[in-house]
Amino acid sequence: MSSIIQLLPDHVANQIAAGEVVQRPASVVKELLENAVDAKATDIKLIIKDAGKSLVQVIDNGLGMSVTDARLCFERHATSKIRQAEDLFSLHTKGFRGEALASIAAIAHVEMKTRPDQEELGTHIVIEGSKFMSQDVAVLPKGTSFAVKNLFFNIPARRNFLKSDIVEQRHIIDEFLRVVMAHPNIHFTLYHNGSEVFNLPQSNIRQRIVNIFGGKTNEKLVPVKETTDIVSIQGFVSKPEFSKKSRGEQFFFVNDRFIKSGYLHHAVMAAYEGLLKDGCQPAYYLYLDVPPHTIDINIHPTKTEIKFDDEHALYAILRSAIKHSLGQFNVAPVLDFERDPNLDTPYDYKNQEASVPLIQVDANFNPFSDDKPSKPSYSTYKKPDTSHWEGLYVGLRQETETLTAPVEIHFEQEEVTASLFDDHEQEQQTVKLFQIHKKYIVNPIKSGMIIVDQQRAHQRILYEKFLTNMTVRQAASQQLLFPLTLYFSRQEIELIAELQESLVNTGFVFESMADDHAVISGLPVNVAESEVSILLEQLLGDLQDGIPDSSFSQNDSIAKSMARSLAVKTGTFLNEKEQENIVNGLFACKDPNVSPFHKPTFITMRVEDLDKKFAL
Repeated sequence: MSSIIQLLPDHVANQIAAGEVVQRPASVVKELLENAVDAKATDIKLIIKDAGKSLVQVIDNGLGMSVTDARLCFERHATSKIRQAEDLFSLHTKGFRGEALASIAAIAHVEMKTRPDQEELGTHIVIEGSKFMSQDVAVLPKGTSFAVKNLFFNIPARRNFLKSDIVEQRHIIDEFLRVVMAHPNIHFTLYHNGSEVFNLPQSNIRQRIVNIFGGKTNEKLVPVKETTDIVSIQGFVSKPEFSKKSRGEQFFFVNDRFIKSGYLHHAVMAAYEGLLKDGCQPAYYLYLDVPPHTIDINIHPTKTEIKFDDEHALYAILRSAIKHSLGQFNVAPVLDFERDPNLDTPYDYKNQEASVPLIQVDANFNPFSDDKPSKPSYSTYKKPDTSHWEGLYVGLRQETETLTAPVEIHFEQEEVTASLFDDHEQEQQTVKLFQIHKKYIVNPIKSGMIIVDQQRAHQRILYEKFLTNMTVRQAASQQLLFPLTLYFSRQEIELIAELQESLVNTGFVFESMADDHAVISGLPVNVAESEVSILLEQLLGDLQDGIPDSSFSQNDSIAKSMARSLAVKTGTFLNEKEQENIVNGLFACKDPNVSPFHKPTFITMRVEDLDKKFAL
């Protein structure tokens, strides 16, 4: 029997390894930026074309590589970061597995130029699909330039799985920001299709956060700092009033490495307990420094998940540190047993005695007594003269008789006309709608009753209205007396710019748009000014994974998001007129049976069904 197990060729093994390391252009960006940081660079440039599909290039002024290192770095499991297995538990660098460059070179055209500081000449290497095409000596600046072109050129199936340029660009920016925020002491620049997207000079952590997310971010930040034997924590959290529906600006860094941790996120949410509105998320930028031997980084190919030795202690320390910071900066409510100075006696009256009232009452005075006191016990009150009291009633009897005489009153009568409707129609008009538990609307009909879900029904009504407005492009707008200025991060502004045409078709009027804010001078008719910020945040959260390519799908996504934000919520009391409008509006829709999210809007219960229930 012939052998059926055989060793894979190196180029096939590299392509398989690339499936774990390189999933999209953003994965290449992450690996190359981390290598540049490990090379002790102080200035790093990232150049992108066509959302990384055509070109991903990283240029740094780091240590550079010798001729031997330049050739050896493309081999599998070749790394300068570790020497033995024990080194995995004392890592201070980013890349250490030694598969990134080999995997990238297996699925793209790679061109590397590098020169160490002590050498006069550098090395220029070209690789296409794991094959070395050329290696030359060249005059180069200090550092390394790594260009990855035509990603997945030899794996078309993987290339077909890539999303649109907008989606891939958002993933690249996310990976770029995760590295940039971890190293504020490095100057980073990002170019996309020839235009500068980010230019972040060397700064401290707070300035780096403000430079990325806009100047308005500075007033939202509350500093957090705590040092223990287990962990050292520093960073910032946002004030509760600036919380959002989306979870965009939430960052954990452990030993300058971005990680994802639902357990630590729960600790942050526990610190905000009682301070946030339902469904809102705080922003946080937290940097944790722990001893390297107490964590295990090598549990995930992308190294975004970490296992801690003592998670419970870390949870308690993080929660208490954030809670202390929120209370220290008067963000969280605290018990105050001190007296209120506003209740103190004013200074001018503090030492004065109370004045005696001028009017006094004689307690011994009896109006029915015949004896008159010889000397009254008061001096400020004078008894009225009652000697001629009979004269007060002269003529009163005659006036009373005149007023009580009967007066003839005439009323205007209305002529009763015949009814415009027959008795059956009048009976139908007297049917009332009922609201149950502020959630369902009950509408009696001839065969039984219809039970309508008020939230889903209103979503369907608004969805079809917005979709019609965007299709016909005849939406009405209400002009604001004072334009509304809303502040967003740079990524959110770019997303709004992509959606601007569709939003204008719904009734929004954008007066201007800058890098960190948008000025809105008009709103759709049924949108209140206080709801604009919530509506746009919900829209950005719903479209966080990317904007659909086709205009119809884009309009559909916007209409769904706006309908969900503006629809009446479960628990809202509706008067009889509002209930009637929702029921009538629902059955005037093209598809009243389901909500925009394909859930039933109403059910019908027949009298026969009720009879069966009672027959049991």
